[in-house]
Amino acid sequence: MMGDFWLDIGLWLAFFGIAALYASVGFGGGSSYLAIMALAGVPYIPMRATALLCNIAVVSTNVLSYLRRNLLDGKRALPIVVAGVPMAFVGGALRMEERQFFLILGWTLLITSLALLALRSPSHLPQRRISPLILLIIGGLVGFLSGMVGIGGGIFLSPILYLIRWDSPHRIAAMSSLYILANSVAGLLGQTVNPMFYLPLRPTLLLLIAVLAGSALGRRMSFRLLRPSHLRIITALLIGVVAFRLLWRSYSAG
Repeated sequence: MMGDFWLDIGLWLAFFGIAALYASVGFGGGSSYLAIMALAGVPYIPMRATALLCNIAVVSTNVLSYLRRNLLDGKRALPIVVAGVPMAFVGGALRMEERQFFLILGWTLLITSLALLALRSPSHLPQRRISPLILLIIGGLVGFLSGMVGIGGGIFLSPILYLIRWDSPHRIAAMSSLYILANSVAGLLGQTVNPMFYLPLRPTLLLLIAVLAGSALGRRMSFRLLRPSHLRIITALLIGVVAFRLLWRSYSAG
């Protein structure tokens, strides 16, 4: 994918670390994978598919864990997932030019960075009963944007669910993991119908091995020294810096 040995090693280690950190708090890390690949100069077409595959690898086990702990309420999750999956497929199938993609990615990462910095836990606030129609709209919009950019959407969905006080932090994390998994599969399938789609097999498999190993370590050790709030701030700063760099480069080239 990149052709430089030391750069490849750096990318592998970065994916391992991201997967370990995100798996410890139940997320996939798609936005951080995109940020790292953008910095490394990975071509934009396989970039989206690689991020989605890594998401699937990391969150699959998380979803099973949440199911065993009865933290997933299928009836309440249904409107969000039902709307998100087809829209993620449509977003993934869109054909975009390279500059257009990086502009969308840059603004998406910037907005996400600001949302993460502003995020506060709703644990002390009463939960609200949200209309299924509102949840359908949220699921669909987040799904479309996620499929277009190449992430699962949990990093967008979580702040929104916190904001509207959908449920407890644990159930929001469980819902986000399920949404990431479903949207990542749908977005990846959408990309495969695009005639421009290609995915280098060997480097992609190596990165998948990195995230599988990292996520297994993250789930086992739980990384208690790094709280979810710390991870949120680190992620916000990382993707914020990458967002500014992508936007500067895109607008300068235009």
